[in-house]
Amino acid sequence: MALLLCFLLILMIPNSSNGEGPPSPGYYPSSRIPSDGFNQVFRNLWGPQNQNVDQGQLTMWLDSSSGSGFKSLTPYRSGYFGASIKLQPGYTAGVDTSYYLSNNEDYPGNHDEIDIEFLGATTGKPYTLQTNVYIRGSGDGNVTGREMQFNLWFDPTQDYHHYAIIWTPNEILFFVDDVPIRRYPRKSDATFPQRPMWVYGSIWDASTWATEGGKYPVDYHYQPFIGKYKDFKLAGCATDSPASCNPPSASPSGSSGLTPEQYAAMEWVQKNCMVYDYCSDPQRDHTLIPEC
Repeated sequence: MALLLCFLLILMIPNSSNGEGPPSPGYYPSSRIPSDGFNQVFRNLWGPQNQNVDQGQLTMWLDSSSGSGFKSLTPYRSGYFGASIKLQPGYTAGVDTSYYLSNNEDYPGNHDEIDIEFLGATTGKPYTLQTNVYIRGSGDGNVTGREMQFNLWFDPTQDYHHYAIIWTPNEILFFVDDVPIRRYPRKSDATFPQRPMWVYGSIWDASTWATEGGKYPVDYHYQPFIGKYKDFKLAGCATDSPASCNPPSASPSGSSGLTPEQYAAMEWVQKNCMVYDYCSDPQRDHTLIPEC
């Protein structure tokens, strides 16, 4: 029923500005963070021939020759990490368009990661927004993801929308247009990423798993698959920041957690638009996810 409601909202409205989406969160963390152009905070990481920067805005694409990716100039130990993204319409099955934090290059096989991923779909079906958290490792064959997935209340191919992660020593929060959609609190050291991470983005071929478990792979008859990024907002504590540095807060009080209005908006999204929660999956080995 939740999937049906958000899919109907996508069909009926181009965005959430007419009040058909979640209630107002009452506070907008992105408004406190200045925007940067791509080259001010990022560099190309791979696939330079499939990446173009124009007036601080980035366009990347996947075709049969390659995808593309980028990486921040600085590693962070906490902060606000956002970007406005516009996705490719039509058949995009198997395509993964992402914006995330990771230290995989520093700790191969034993890394931490905080993901925002857009999983492509067959024609007429909505993108799936996947949020995920990894803690210390996915290279040993025992991948322990902490996925929560959503079908958004708007069509993300029609316009830019702002997607963000706030990572503090106490919690991880995921936002869509300043609406919190997920809160991942620190319940123990073993289930929370604490080592510095870089900020990344990419568009790549994830045919083996991205769309309905790999049922629908990338079809290169529809290439190129394009992802557009702008309005980059990175603020927080870099690894060389003083110990007294505090990352931006999700709430106006500056404390951990969310306001009642923010919680109400998040509950609306999780009730109406969430299509998967790893803690509710009976097929998962819950000994590997003790925070559930």
